[in-house]
Amino acid sequence: MNKKALTITIVANMTSNYSESLGNIASVQKVFRNRKVYTIRSRESLKNAIMTQSGLYEDLKTEIDGAVQKKVTEESNASNCRALEGGYMNTSGTTYIRNSSFYVTDAISCESFVSQPRFHNNLYMATNYAKENGLNVQNHADQVGLMPYQYEYDKSLKIYSITIDLEMVGKDDNFQEEAEAEEKAERVCMLLNAVETLSLIVKGNMDNAEPVFAVGGLSERKTHYFENVVHVKEDRLELSEDLIIKKNQGFHAALLKGQTLENEKEIEETLKTMNMPEFFQTLKEEVREYYGV
Repeated sequence: MNKKALTITIVANMTSNYSESLGNIASVQKVFRNRKVYTIRSRESLKNAIMTQSGLYEDLKTEIDGAVQKKVTEESNASNCRALEGGYMNTSGTTYIRNSSFYVTDAISCESFVSQPRFHNNLYMATNYAKENGLNVQNHADQVGLMPYQYEYDKSLKIYSITIDLEMVGKDDNFQEEAEAEEKAERVCMLLNAVETLSLIVKGNMDNAEPVFAVGGLSERKTHYFENVVHVKEDRLELSEDLIIKKNQGFHAALLKGQTLENEKEIEETLKTMNMPEFFQTLKEEVREYYGV
């Protein structure tokens, strides 16, 4: 069978994103599994970050039809507009729907959640306003805008997968249009560049979410092939028999040597890992070979 998908499962040290706030209290998103609570960065948040950082959203056009949506026309569709590669539903006139050519899972923490609330206030700005307006911060807290707030904080090792349908990239069946092979390869490489150097803005802070471990490559199956075999427990990657077997079926593994994972030497020897730049460069070369460019 022909390999027609690119799949990668990644371990990264990243912060969670936030759910609804209650007053001045913000909580991180969580899921319940295996009778425990785990923090996550949602797949929607990850996908948006990847699309934005990759540059695929640079030609994004939006319009309002009840709700804001991506602009889609016969002249501007997924074959010639990179921003539509992540899928769309447009209801202006005729309803057009195109699924995304790539899929991302939630990034789920490797350890169960332990609450780490952080407490802050805007005392400096409130004091500045009070001085300018002849007010007292203690006596006129409401007038100077003094506001204490708190939020949960979580930065931990998380695991997520991304799978790209190489047959679907650059195609738009709604308009029977298709991008050139060079453009298809470029879009996939842009996604890989974003994943390799992923960074996130969380509560105004820069968060380095680059992979510390990655395994994957071109696959015959359009699925998250390594999703069920990559596990981290107590900062150690579990080198299960199934992970080793799957990796040895023509896939690659990479390790960022920074002592984030405590069993780095064992990982390197067992999975024959390469460094992270080499891993992503190898995938890009395989993608270009797939498209014949």
